[in-house]
Amino acid sequence: MRGPPREISRRDGTVIPFDPERIRRAVEHAAAEAGCSDPRLTDEVTGRAVAALAEDVSDRVPGVEDVQDTVERVLMAAGAGDVARAYMLYRTRRTELRESKRMLGVRDELKLGLEAAAVLKEQYLLRDEMGVLLESTGEMMDRVARHVAAAEDAFRPSSSSRWAEAFAQMLRALEFLPNSPTLMNAGTELGLLSGCFVLPVEDSLESIFTTVKDTALIHQAGGGTGFAFSHLRPAGDIVGSTHGRASSPVSFMRVFTRPPRSFAREAGGEAPTWRCWTPHIRTSPSSSRPRPSLAGSSTSTCPWRPAAEIDAGELFDLLAAQAWRSGDPGLMFIDRVNEANPVPSLGRIEATNPCGEVPLLPHESCNLGSVNLPRFVTDGRLDWERLTASVRLAVRFLDDVIEVNRYPIPELDHAARRTRKVGLGFMGLAELLAALRIPYGSADAVRLAGDIAREITEAARHASAELAAERGADRHDLDHRGDHLGHRADVRHRLRTCGARPAPS
Repeated sequence: MRGPPREISRRDGTVIPFDPERIRRAVEHAAAEAGCSDPRLTDEVTGRAVAALAEDVSDRVPGVEDVQDTVERVLMAAGAGDVARAYMLYRTRRTELRESKRMLGVRDELKLGLEAAAVLKEQYLLRDEMGVLLESTGEMMDRVARHVAAAEDAFRPSSSSRWAEAFAQMLRALEFLPNSPTLMNAGTELGLLSGCFVLPVEDSLESIFTTVKDTALIHQAGGGTGFAFSHLRPAGDIVGSTHGRASSPVSFMRVFTRPPRSFAREAGGEAPTWRCWTPHIRTSPSSSRPRPSLAGSSTSTCPWRPAAEIDAGELFDLLAAQAWRSGDPGLMFIDRVNEANPVPSLGRIEATNPCGEVPLLPHESCNLGSVNLPRFVTDGRLDWERLTASVRLAVRFLDDVIEVNRYPIPELDHAARRTRKVGLGFMGLAELLAALRIPYGSADAVRLAGDIAREITEAARHASAELAAERGADRHDLDHRGDHLGHRADVRHRLRTCGARPAPS
């Protein structure tokens, strides 16, 4: 008996290694669509299809259509008519999708949905001076991988090509995705790869309008910004230099939302925060009806030490009513945030990035990415070993992002390199649970989500310590960082011995 094919020819003519697991996943998907829950069918059909291909196309490299035709015949021969019909319907839908992408003008090797392809065409794929697309979806991933991996040569000469290949493989497999500016700007003149920044707003016109300028530069490159406005004096206070009266901090907030955004590839979000005890809290956007001039901003209120008497229940009702009307404000528990501040000696955290997942010091940046959980399902199980390996590679990727990033102002560069903060999360939890047949919201689902979060955290911290041993550590408050997060003993020891680089959150 001849062995299985070693290669397969894609529709665009490129030849790639033959992977029986792709047949298994397609049959498993069709079986699920047809309501068939017998795992033996998937194994049987996959084995028979591979054997049939070995006999039928032994004299040439099979094409995608050869494989799919064979799978259909094997399904019908196995008496799985419903699954075969679901598989044929899937092929029809894929054909229609390919034609829609062709009409859209997008070359897509990643097999994305039509909506995703349209978004990439509009915002992410590179164009020439005439607006003609210069790259496919896979080539975009290659561009990002090459640009980020260039950082490796500074630590080990001539190593970037190896890491570019590893990064590209991870990105093309959609196992990990960085934040939007990295996909948009890697390898371009803009070169800003961070998702968002926190900028300082001090109580002076110079500080306020310097931050307005810096905000415009960040938004131009597709980044977002967070601010803490509580340092601004309340309306009516005496201004010493002019003996006039101060305007409301809300008036300055409007300045931040007025700069035109037509120059940006993607409109950057904003996240102003307010301490709940500030005298102007009742007239802040957090506690009043939404104003068109503040569109694009997401406000948060920070519980803090009381400086004036205010009815807490009344304030909470006011905030809740406004959140019901517009979705804002959120509540940021600033004291709890600072208990987990990994570098308390550098200052107190007062604000977050626009989406609120990363509290940051002034001028610090979000260098974000997510592992895509459904991509780590193998034979109906979560492949923990592959997940951990991708997490470690993703941490290295994000640390390299800090190295090759091009910042609009030097303060951003200094702050990023000082603490090297990165944010690694996960996405696709609901799809993962469906693939594993675990009911969403069940105790098993909650338990699995906790296990995933712990495994990613430990793997990321371990990777950070390994990079510190290789490249040098961030030594700010090392003992504090290693102890308060409750790591395993081996990870704590690694962090104390080697340090951390970057600082995953």
